[in-house]
Amino acid sequence: MVVGTLAAPNQAFAETIVVEGNHRVDAETIRSYFVGGDANDAVKKLYGTGYFSDVQVSHRGSTLVVHVVENSTVINHVVFTGNSKVKSEDLEKEVQLKNRGAYSRAVADADVQRIMDIYRRAGRNAASVTTRTVEVPNGTVDVVYDIKEGEKTGVKEIRFVGNQAYSSGRLLGLMDTTEMNYLSFFKTSDVYDPDRLAKDAEAIRRFYLKNGYADFRIIGVDPVYDPAQGGYVVTISLEEGGVYHVGSVQVESHIAGVSDAALQSSLQIHAGDTYDGDAVQNTVLRMTKEVQKLGYAFSQVRPRGDRDPANHTVSIAFVVEDGPRVYVERINIRGNTATRDYVIRREFDIGEGDAYNKVLVDKAERRLNSLGFFKKVKISNDPGSAADRVIVNVDVEEQSTGSFSVSGGYSTTEGFIAEVSVTQSNFLGRGDYIRTSVSYGQYTKGVEFNYTEPFFLDNRLAAGFDLYSKMSSASNYAYYSNWVTGGTIRFGIPLTDDLSIAPRYTLYNSQLTIPNNSSRPYNDCTYPIWGITPGTPGALPVNDINGSSSCLTNGEASLALKQAQGNWLTSMIGYTLSYNTIDNPRDPHNGIRAELKQDFAGVGGDSNFLRTTVDIRGYHELYFDNIVGIGHVQAGNLLNTGSQPLRIVDNFNLGPSLVRGFAAGGIGPRDVTNIYTNNNGNALGGTDYWGASLEAQFPIWGVPRDLGLKGAVYFDAGSLWNYQGMTNFGSYLGYNAAQALSCTYMNNNTPTGAPKKTFAANGVPIQQTPCIDVGSNNSVIRSAVGLGLIWASPMGPIRFNYSFVLSKANTDVTQAFSFTGGANF
Repeated sequence: MVVGTLAAPNQAFAETIVVEGNHRVDAETIRSYFVGGDANDAVKKLYGTGYFSDVQVSHRGSTLVVHVVENSTVINHVVFTGNSKVKSEDLEKEVQLKNRGAYSRAVADADVQRIMDIYRRAGRNAASVTTRTVEVPNGTVDVVYDIKEGEKTGVKEIRFVGNQAYSSGRLLGLMDTTEMNYLSFFKTSDVYDPDRLAKDAEAIRRFYLKNGYADFRIIGVDPVYDPAQGGYVVTISLEEGGVYHVGSVQVESHIAGVSDAALQSSLQIHAGDTYDGDAVQNTVLRMTKEVQKLGYAFSQVRPRGDRDPANHTVSIAFVVEDGPRVYVERINIRGNTATRDYVIRREFDIGEGDAYNKVLVDKAERRLNSLGFFKKVKISNDPGSAADRVIVNVDVEEQSTGSFSVSGGYSTTEGFIAEVSVTQSNFLGRGDYIRTSVSYGQYTKGVEFNYTEPFFLDNRLAAGFDLYSKMSSASNYAYYSNWVTGGTIRFGIPLTDDLSIAPRYTLYNSQLTIPNNSSRPYNDCTYPIWGITPGTPGALPVNDINGSSSCLTNGEASLALKQAQGNWLTSMIGYTLSYNTIDNPRDPHNGIRAELKQDFAGVGGDSNFLRTTVDIRGYHELYFDNIVGIGHVQAGNLLNTGSQPLRIVDNFNLGPSLVRGFAAGGIGPRDVTNIYTNNNGNALGGTDYWGASLEAQFPIWGVPRDLGLKGAVYFDAGSLWNYQGMTNFGSYLGYNAAQALSCTYMNNNTPTGAPKKTFAANGVPIQQTPCIDVGSNNSVIRSAVGLGLIWASPMGPIRFNYSFVLSKANTDVTQAFSFTGGANF
């Protein structure tokens, strides 16, 4: 028996409450229904819980007596049947009926509704749930929830109302939510998800603000379930307004120790620019950090925009002032079951006890959302224990961060290839990235392991390593096999939000061999010893004196390749300087991605060179809706830093990656000594190259956007030249110094004692001479135009190119059609 004092005598007409008859339900819980409320209403609520078969209320003087009879049915087990899309353990967390608890039909019915809500959030509006009880011999019951999950309820149509500047197709391209179609079997992005739609609406808003629409607002997002269509029709109503330009930009510091001029360098937007909401936000963030560096921890930067609708200009002022002196009392992390607390906390630039700053808290929320560990992140504030204290609550909803992938593909240069990989981007909840893969293909095979720690030594410094062993087999494009085994230690250091540097150290061993078998007879002229009769030890293979066949006609490897056979250890240090402002890594429309790479080989090992490459890609949305223009420039230089000539495998060997329309290794210097025989595989590579490309990608009219098909037209130009390797391999072939001294014998003006070039009756050479002729060793421009078809398929990216070569060198190898593609499943 529990006695308590009534708080509202006018409502319960008693000064004390006595509870009788309870055994399982706590008396204090029952009494709470009557304190401060109407007694009749309390009785109804107690019946509604389902725990009581009878509730009687009476008075004993000033005492209110509540006599209850508890429901005698006890639950043995709660069971779920028919569920496969939602795990039983997830459902157990949501339902109110529990094992060994009291059964209530009202609570069971409420649990049915809770389960239905879970399935609706999972995009299955057609799901149905019923409940029943099964008596157990010990007098208890099993509560069974029978679930028919039904088909997933998707988004049948997305409509836009009020858009004039951008087409519905362009806006759909900004959204993660897609419409249902015949590809729905492969995807989940067409499942109705309110949280995803909210993110999509925010992405559309930021897109308009970034492109000058300062008055833009979304009036509403209205999803309506249409039973006839079996899915949702989502209507997004918006108001665009007009494009604004920046009239003026100024800094207004209201802090005595901070001058306006001191913060000018933080500005990311200037007078005359098209208004850009992202640039305003970046300015606020940079200026906030700059003021805090000056010692003003409670400062806040507030952008103020004064619009001139008549002229469509906006004057922007960044107001810097002291904020309220509020400290972070505590940061609560909630909802993380796998991810460790410190992985979330380290994304904050402020900690417990620091001055509270909303700009930095908002940045932390964006960082957490971009990690990919969470389906949803929400940061809110509660009052602290004092007026100058605030509690920061971080609520996260985790999602799967591991994947098992089986992929396969084909390209005209690498043939068929398959890969199995396992990836975990949040290993052990520590935020570490691990990937291991095994690949096997027609010309390549290998294994690779990658590890990255994104916060090395508790700093925003990425560190990791790569281990690999890869074999590239001989093909029509390369007359040698190369087995490379090694590893890289690397770091990633952010300099600004857009600029980063990544130093590294790489050590690898390259084992180069030239096959000589019936299918790949690329080494059957090995070590010719001139003047020996065929059939005797050390003689050349027998050659057809008419020149129809010889050891050269079936594709003999160049002496430059033969000289490079064996094991070569390369030890090098290097770095990559990266600048990236692209708007969407998966489908960029605007921005620049630039990389400068340098590697110095010679820190031990057998190689000595300095390799420098530059690669810059610019994306810009053209005037016509959803057409993206792409400019690409690239260049490279290989500088010999040792006493020996560069090896052929160290050179740049380029083809379609430089100018489409050419085969792999089809551009640049080649061994043309035996020009009358099959020597297409004898690319020598060069030490200098440049390339430039212009491309326009566009949607294909009449094809649904969700199919992921785009067309492309392009123009490529470039050149590869300056072979600096050996040309006289007499010493390699075993000639004495006098014989190997000169290559003048190549025109039958043979010096005394030098080997003589042997010809067939028709004038075609049948023996490999000790010197090579290098063709196309100049900077002649190669160029091509072409058409492309790009498919962002559910199985992976696929691209087809057909090119028309406009200019080339005589010895270049062209390839009009190229295809790359793969699959993940």
